[in-house]
Amino acid sequence: MSDYLDLAFNLPLTGTFTYRAPEKACTVGCRVVAPFGRRSLAGFVVGRRASLPAGLAVSAVKSATRVIDPEPLFDQRYLELARWVSRLYLCSLGEALAAMLPGGRRESDPPSLAGDEPVSAKPLTLTAEQVSAVETIRTEPQKPFYLYGITGSGKTEVFLQAAERVLSNGRGVIYLVPEIALTHQLIETVQARFGGGCAVLHSRLTPSQRLNEWRRIQRGEARLVIGARSAVFAPLPRLGLIVLDEEHEGSYKSGSTPRYHARQVAMKRCSDEKAALVMGSATPSVEAWQLMTEGRIRRLVLSSRPAGGAMPRIETVDLKPVNGTLSAQLISAIEETHREGRQTILFLNRRGFAYFFFCRSCGFSMKCSRCSVSLTYHRSRDAMICHYCGYRTRPVSVCPDCGSLDVGYTGFGTEKVEEEVRHRFPDLNVQRVDADTVRKRGALETTLSEFRSGKIDVLLGTQMVAKGLNFPGVKLVGIIHADTGLALPDFRAAERTFGLIVQVAGRAGRYSPDGRVIIQTLRPGHDAIRRAAVADIEGFYSGELEVRRQLAFPPFSRIIRLVLRGRDRSQLDAAAQDLADRIAPHLRDGAEVLGPAECPLGVISRNHRVQLLCRLVSFDTGHAVVRDTVARARLPGGVYLEIDVDPVNLL
Repeated sequence: MSDYLDLAFNLPLTGTFTYRAPEKACTVGCRVVAPFGRRSLAGFVVGRRASLPAGLAVSAVKSATRVIDPEPLFDQRYLELARWVSRLYLCSLGEALAAMLPGGRRESDPPSLAGDEPVSAKPLTLTAEQVSAVETIRTEPQKPFYLYGITGSGKTEVFLQAAERVLSNGRGVIYLVPEIALTHQLIETVQARFGGGCAVLHSRLTPSQRLNEWRRIQRGEARLVIGARSAVFAPLPRLGLIVLDEEHEGSYKSGSTPRYHARQVAMKRCSDEKAALVMGSATPSVEAWQLMTEGRIRRLVLSSRPAGGAMPRIETVDLKPVNGTLSAQLISAIEETHREGRQTILFLNRRGFAYFFFCRSCGFSMKCSRCSVSLTYHRSRDAMICHYCGYRTRPVSVCPDCGSLDVGYTGFGTEKVEEEVRHRFPDLNVQRVDADTVRKRGALETTLSEFRSGKIDVLLGTQMVAKGLNFPGVKLVGIIHADTGLALPDFRAAERTFGLIVQVAGRAGRYSPDGRVIIQTLRPGHDAIRRAAVADIEGFYSGELEVRRQLAFPPFSRIIRLVLRGRDRSQLDAAAQDLADRIAPHLRDGAEVLGPAECPLGVISRNHRVQLLCRLVSFDTGHAVVRDTVARARLPGGVYLEIDVDPVNLL
């Protein structure tokens, strides 16, 4: 009797496809190569059958040509998780599996992540609060936990000692971090403490090296997995704990299909596998804060810094009367910090030299020819660059529109600040850390190592210097322009600004009681900035939740964002309106469709972008309406649909 395989492909197509099995044995969980149209594609074996589905003729069935994997990559339980991802995030089963699994076709050893300095493999002595947190996690793992504590309060040690207890019981641990590149100290600590039983899944691995780590995890050789977002899918045979460090970070949300959120997947896995889930941050997402308030997540509080540091003194400086990028207060503080032999971190969440070219005669502004965003001037590369599509052009000294010579650049990025700091402090060693300076492999690690050893006096950077860095010599943190994100047309703008200020401020005074933070801003009275400056965490969340409640935005509703893109704007508008008209009549319980409207970033890479926001009160009912409508929709050629369930940004 013939043997057939059901295959799922990494394509936006519903259902599976039946093929004759190849001569070489393969089972569910393996990958095979099979003809698909005029191409040969790798497909995932998601089922076997002895006979063909009804209505499918034997003559129409093609044969799979080659087996890629000698052993399965996933089992039946993992396949059920993939089906859940497919259902929730409205993608095909093959797209879900492709995002979850390593893509390598042969196995090879991963490169080592050599550390900057030796780290003690021994657990640290815990404070009473930390002991209580570890014991609570160990004895009451039924409900998700949230380790909420000020920056520098020792959350990492709680995570590691909780992991140690889970491992001692023969179960596995997944430790998720926002970005592997910024967690060298953590990786060193984990590897020193847990040795060869640790696997690291990170972006530097080739697909085949990632496959090798995957096999080690599958075989139970590595029972602690540390990695970024996709490590949440690691195939640990007996999962006992998932740690989600810096839960508030947007990088836990995938930016491509399927647009999953690691927090949601972690909750699903822990529920299914009876494992504990521990999240942590000094600035929880608003959604997590609300779940804590409702008691659906148990809050564990850390209120002090075990290393002896204290919360820094924070002051706000109004930028409106300041000429340049540095206020007199910040200049004086940098000088004083250097005299004491201490270090400074300067933060600005915008790279480049200047981000806006304008003509004073006609008002012309220089935008990307492919996108609806201003070009950023990069002096070091002598180019105007689009940070969305990569388009670049030469800087101009004459207005392209009216020919006037009365032109200039406004706004400033990290390049401009670096120039001013070097000019003001010629004797100080100043280094910049942003996407432009860390392109070369190892550049970021080298700079951070030199800063940690005291060779650098001032470290200037974008978000890279805001996250998780722990330097004993830092006394002063200067936030150059605190409100760059407040103008974004996104309901999470205030939350992101508040979190970023608190996180950056937390780099100061981690080991000493005299840390200092200076926040420069054009909007000192804005709620996010005002409350961040006085560390009024509870006041901010209370006010932000009230605003969200009045606007019926998450966490008081759920959103499914549908983005249509294409070259023909009129065709796009018609398709978006048709989709809205099909969805809206079927929504119930106060749910509604907002739009269609042009996305805040209306054009990217010459593709127009139009969005619908489906705001749902009853998620299951509204999700089913969107799912069924999208499945039946027939978009015109050249129009593409992106689906984002629970989006973290609306740009």
